Amino acid sequence: MQILSDLHLSYCTNIHSGESWQEVFANLKSHILPIKQHLAPTLPFGIGLRLSDLASKEILSDNQLLIFKEWLQEHNCYVFTMNGFPFGNFHRQKVKDAVHFPDWTSTERLAYTMRLFDILAEILPLGIEGGISTSPISYKLWWRSEQEKQKVMQKATEHILKVVAHLFRIREKTGKTLHLDIEPEPDGMLENTQETVTYFKEYLLSQGVKYLSNDLKISEKQAEQLILTHIQVCYDICHFAVEYENHEEALQTFEKEGIKIGKFQISAALKADLPREKSTREAIFEEFEVFNESVYLHQVIAKKSDNQLFNFNDLPLALAKAKGEEFVEWRTHFHVPIFLEKYNLLQSTQSDIVNILQILKEKPQITKHLEIETYTWEVLPKDMRESLTTSIQRELEWVMKQMQ
Repeated sequence: MQILSDLHLSYCTNIHSGESWQEVFANLKSHILPIKQHLAPTLPFGIGLRLSDLASKEILSDNQLLIFKEWLQEHNCYVFTMNGFPFGNFHRQKVKDAVHFPDWTSTERLAYTMRLFDILAEILPLGIEGGISTSPISYKLWWRSEQEKQKVMQKATEHILKVVAHLFRIREKTGKTLHLDIEPEPDGMLENTQETVTYFKEYLLSQGVKYLSNDLKISEKQAEQLILTHIQVCYDICHFAVEYENHEEALQTFEKEGIKIGKFQISAALKADLPREKSTREAIFEEFEVFNESVYLHQVIAKKSDNQLFNFNDLPLALAKAKGEEFVEWRTHFHVPIFLEKYNLLQSTQSDIVNILQILKEKPQITKHLEIETYTWEVLPKDMRESLTTSIQRELEWVMKQMQ
């Protein structure tokens, strides 16, 4: 839904299980409509749509896209952003690092993303820019040598530049501006501000300016502007919080480099200060153990007293290797309800969200898209769960209150 002047807010429908288009459509009908009735009965209601590779193919058959467009119009809903990060099944089975597969070195990822943009171009209302978030190139731990990583970056960039050319042609044809929003994540090939900026400068712009100027018969200056228009950043607040980033500094860095924020994904991680007192410290680790589940990656970044940061690729590894007294804080990539400030002895990074939203109120030009993304409802501890529709409403209401 639209809040403030031209800021669009929704939640990401990747929180619902179901990989086929019929399952996705059924979820929209059963959840979106009651939420809209509760929060915005007479106003247009925005949707953050997630389609798997399978669903993206199915919606393009048997007039399904036309049927969906008519449903959106009938119920005064619109899609302004999509999640193109998870390619396949995202619920009720082991996902872990497979969420990055296929990565941007593959033609499968390229074809999937192009297909999503074709769908978004068809359903996006005129006058609104549209974005699709995507993986941070690949999963860093799959590649050992710097030479391997460099080849991954080069090949991925070739594919991403094809997306830029595709989005240029869509804009020429429809007048709609669409952008691919790369989502840095712990242990992704891009996991923080500095790595993202380096990627833009040393790969996207370095490779892309000449490629696009030749391919599209435009000047190098126009090619640079195209890249910075059509490739942006999906700033997942949970991810940047787990990385201990200073949000104001990160956003200033992106702005200085001309890199735009396609959307803020509003999400909260778990964290805890680790006292030296043994019994409390052990109790905190026991609390983290409650969140040790088998579906998703829950990367941990542990901080030492000298502010050195140490990455652990999943919660079980941190529980085995990072309990020493030299560590003074843990942050883990486990999306928890954004309206919760703490859970027993653990805290959430809710204050990071408050910080970002305050910055956004002061500088509304930073982005036009807000998308809540708490996809872990099914794997949360039972005492944190409630009706999914109620939970979504509470999160949306919490953000709306913060933006007043």
